[in-house]
Amino acid sequence: MIWMPGQLTLAQDQLKQYIEVGIQNNLVMQQKNITLQRSLLALREAKSWYYPSVELLGDYMWAEGGRTFPVPVGDLLNPVYSTLNQLTQSQMFPQIENQAYQLMPQNFYDARIRILYPVVNTDVWYNSKIKQQQVKLSEYEIETYRQELTRDIETAYYHFCLATDGVAIYQSAFGLVKKNLEVNESLLRNGKGLPANVLRAESELEQIRSRLKEAENQVQNSRSYFNFLLNRSITDSIVYEELPLPEDVQKRLLATPYVDKRSELLALGTVGHIRQLQLDWDQRYLVPKINIFANFGSQASDWQFDSQSRYFLAGAQLSVPIFEGLRNRVKISKTRLEIDDVRSQRELAEKQFNMAANIARNNLSTAIVNLNSADKQYHSAKAYFNLIEKGYAGGINSLIEYMDARNQLTSSEIHIKINRYRVLSAYSELKRQTAGSEMTN
Repeated sequence: MIWMPGQLTLAQDQLKQYIEVGIQNNLVMQQKNITLQRSLLALREAKSWYYPSVELLGDYMWAEGGRTFPVPVGDLLNPVYSTLNQLTQSQMFPQIENQAYQLMPQNFYDARIRILYPVVNTDVWYNSKIKQQQVKLSEYEIETYRQELTRDIETAYYHFCLATDGVAIYQSAFGLVKKNLEVNESLLRNGKGLPANVLRAESELEQIRSRLKEAENQVQNSRSYFNFLLNRSITDSIVYEELPLPEDVQKRLLATPYVDKRSELLALGTVGHIRQLQLDWDQRYLVPKINIFANFGSQASDWQFDSQSRYFLAGAQLSVPIFEGLRNRVKISKTRLEIDDVRSQRELAEKQFNMAANIARNNLSTAIVNLNSADKQYHSAKAYFNLIEKGYAGGINSLIEYMDARNQLTSSEIHIKINRYRVLSAYSELKRQTAGSEMTN
């Protein structure tokens, strides 16, 4: 049987709110969300390569000197012109000089719109698939950190509540000891008490005062650490909530822990998938790349723009690697080694997670047994203290017996609180170690 106190019926609403605040405010979580957004943008960028690209290009050139192209128009036409002048008895056909045209363009422009579309390009397809897997990888990393942060916040809250309970217990004990001191001082003043009893009560009071101060210091320290996890001021107040044991604690205890759905293993599986895609990509280096393009533009000298300057040009590009110094084969071998490395990492991680899950379940079982034992000890100590207190008031029991009974009661109260929060912490750890996996009996 699992100890389930009926009086602890409050839901863990306050703790859930703190977890939500911690996840929203945590700086590391914010950084990981930024990484996820960057992965999503990288995926959008990769998918954009499926669409044709359109760009406006313009060239302007001015040149002086350089090579020329001679045109011997004078040598060709001057004899003809001379003959014609003789036949016509006139000078209607003048002599002309040979011409030389500069090969480099002078005052020349070329403005065009280019449309380029990848018909066959394995780089585009594989790059898009890898970016999709990288988005999943970022999501798994966020989920892993969220689970770790949730467990840390829960554990820190349990420590704060335990320290708060410790203060209340020692305050109660301080009241009992102070009352006993006042009674012994009154008896001593009336000549019915002993100085030794007063000194013992004073010593016990100072001991409780010291322990109460330590408990208050633990409250301050646990508050500081809890607020640190929530990214708040370390002096912010924390609402104390008496937490019940989870309703499914027995189900988780009896279930066989599985870790196959842990986000860390899913992330390693995604890394393996990325490496496999990279291997497929590397192995298809001989697949040709085919692009088609079209240019719409105008080119001419002296900024001329008319039907003669405008043009249309279309074509296709084919690219096939012939020899690249065996770099592709080296990349294939390297990627295969990376795949083997990821597979080995996943196998090792799965074994480690299974071991951690079994340890967490055993710790939860032990914590529950200790809690049941502490509950019995508390009820026994409480009954014993009530009897001794009545006997001490009636003069039957001694002060030493009264102090011993009171110490047992205080110790049992603290012990039961400690073990209850140990159960909660062990449950939180088991929940973390089996996160994402279904419980099966």
